[in-house]
Amino acid sequence: MPLVSELEGDRPLHGQREAVGISGGQQDFVPAVTMVVDGVALCRTVEATQRATEQPFSVPTGCDQRRAQAGVSSEQWCKPRCACSRADLPANPASPSAMGGCFSKPKPVEVKIEVVIPEKERSKEEMSPNGKASPLIYKVNGTARHYHLEEHPIASNPYHNPKDVVEASVCHVKDLENGQMREVDLGCGKALLIKENGEFHAVGHKCPHYGAPLVKGVLSKGRVRCPWHGACFNISTGDIEDFPGLDSLPRFQVKIEKEKVYIRASKQALQTQRRTKVMAKCISLSNYNLSSTNVLIIGAGAAGLLCAETLRQEGFSDRIVMCTMDRHLPYDRPKLSKSMDSHPEQIALRPKEFFRSYDIEVLTEMQVAAVDVKNKTAVFKDGFKMEYNKLLIATGNTPKALSCKGKEVENVFNIRTPEDASRVVKLATSKNVVIVGASFLGMEVAAYLTERAHSVSVVELEEVPFKKFFGERVGRAVMKMFESNRVKFYMQTEVSELREQESKLKEVVLKSGKVLRADVCVVGIGAVPATGFLKQSGINIDSKGFIVVNKMMQTNVPGVFAAGDAVTFPLSLRNNKKVNVPHWQMAHMHGRVAALNMLAHGVELSTVPYLWTAMFGKSIRYAGHGEGFDDVVIQGDLDELKFVAFYTKSDEVVAVASMNYDPIVSKVAEVLAAGRTIRKRDVELFVRHGKTGDMSWLTGKGS
Repeated sequence: MPLVSELEGDRPLHGQREAVGISGGQQDFVPAVTMVVDGVALCRTVEATQRATEQPFSVPTGCDQRRAQAGVSSEQWCKPRCACSRADLPANPASPSAMGGCFSKPKPVEVKIEVVIPEKERSKEEMSPNGKASPLIYKVNGTARHYHLEEHPIASNPYHNPKDVVEASVCHVKDLENGQMREVDLGCGKALLIKENGEFHAVGHKCPHYGAPLVKGVLSKGRVRCPWHGACFNISTGDIEDFPGLDSLPRFQVKIEKEKVYIRASKQALQTQRRTKVMAKCISLSNYNLSSTNVLIIGAGAAGLLCAETLRQEGFSDRIVMCTMDRHLPYDRPKLSKSMDSHPEQIALRPKEFFRSYDIEVLTEMQVAAVDVKNKTAVFKDGFKMEYNKLLIATGNTPKALSCKGKEVENVFNIRTPEDASRVVKLATSKNVVIVGASFLGMEVAAYLTERAHSVSVVELEEVPFKKFFGERVGRAVMKMFESNRVKFYMQTEVSELREQESKLKEVVLKSGKVLRADVCVVGIGAVPATGFLKQSGINIDSKGFIVVNKMMQTNVPGVFAAGDAVTFPLSLRNNKKVNVPHWQMAHMHGRVAALNMLAHGVELSTVPYLWTAMFGKSIRYAGHGEGFDDVVIQGDLDELKFVAFYTKSDEVVAVASMNYDPIVSKVAEVLAAGRTIRKRDVELFVRHGKTGDMSWLTGKGS
């Protein structure tokens, strides 16, 4: 069955297809039509919509007809339920009010609709949402439809409940200078008070991503950047403008009376410290058959989810389908190696209810085998086909496997899913663990397992960990930190054989001749883009398998976009050099830019890469793109793990990393985001003077 409802949490008994996000959707058995006229959603019954249009469409009814459309057998169709057997339908499925469904087979109803557009809307038909071209045209089941971006819905008044409102005087107007931030307590929660250009603003004080205190972040030109992971928020609206994270900040009212600053806020917002943007819903699912969608997103990681959410935030009200090989809804993938024993529900990016509320359909355990760009069709591994109008490919990468003798033995893992991570933790407890590859994943797993395993060993081909990324000096400092936590390193060697006992891993043999006792082996030797299914598609793939896109995340095929770890794109920061940046933050931004350009906004990617790694309770933060750096200028003490490292190429700083030196990485990211250049000579002057924490040189010396 192409779509199986998961409204009550049951898993389908047959096949691997599962759909989440069908709330008011999949109601093609209900003879009613919903449309938007002058910004208002209207629902008309069949009897009220019998006026003429040139192209009628039929509303398919009954489970058998839907099965026939999808081209699957009746045995595949309803196990245990189909999308039309929902809890919100009448108890008697054969009653007239059910209008069809699984147990009745009325004849298809042909509906004709006439929509009368007000005069002020007619004048807009000659313009696109950006006012520069003809309106966007989408094809729904072969019928052309015009789509206009509506104005953003006005958020409901957050102060409509007087009992939920608190107002307090928080400071004197002279207590804050321009460019300053302060956490203020309103009694039932805190807010971040900001003064910039003589105006006061108040927003949530915690970053919605992981809860970082924004007062320790960086304020620059109307936005505040998180000190931990680089997310940016507009101080006037609270809207998130750079990532990671999904939600925005709540915004609070500020007033000045008798030279005192007052904040009026919702108590609930003070507690949650996050705000989900207003989103549209799908108003036309009845126009689609099950094997047709307006937007198809292959991949349900950060890029795919951001694309879907952005479309809804921008008022897009047609069908969106995401498909993933994973069995779970989108989740926080970096936590697989940083917090390995987390349950899938704990790391979910959004709950099931979110997808149902905003009609974002998710097909789990569904693998796309090919894409036919000529006919705009995705072909799944089991033969199911889905037509699309716009396509986003965000399939990420596939971990590399070992190629040595004995690679098939049990208890050898690539960490790809929550199940992989939890299984490794269980097997590693009080046992011997060997990590192959001193990559970010390998080192994070090693750090996490140290307190649980009997022994942890790391095998790496390079001389020191992270040498190509952080440089030799920083790599040695990190290696020393691991060694002080009982991790043993076997460097400049590889695995030659995995030995078994009773089909389970027993020993890891190195090319150096060393034999390591091992009950569990985790492989972290890199990854390759998951794009093999596109080889015959006509989509441009480079020699390494990456999808080539432009700054608007467009491929060489019209209507086909790509995002995330599987793409190469022009990076403005490095003079539009084509790069691959497999960072969580970058995937978020890719997804948003792709969605905006599906709606013809003409938005180009403009962001500074930002990443972090966490080991033994310490974090290394990194911003920029240091590939090919030729020198590292270090300020601070590497032995004490309190430092900032500037990566330079010729006379220009191209990246920065730090440990226990916040918020300098976020500060450098803001300077680079503004298009300014930081010169190596300025950095060397900063290091020579040795003023710990002094970043004033960043304000004016960059050209």
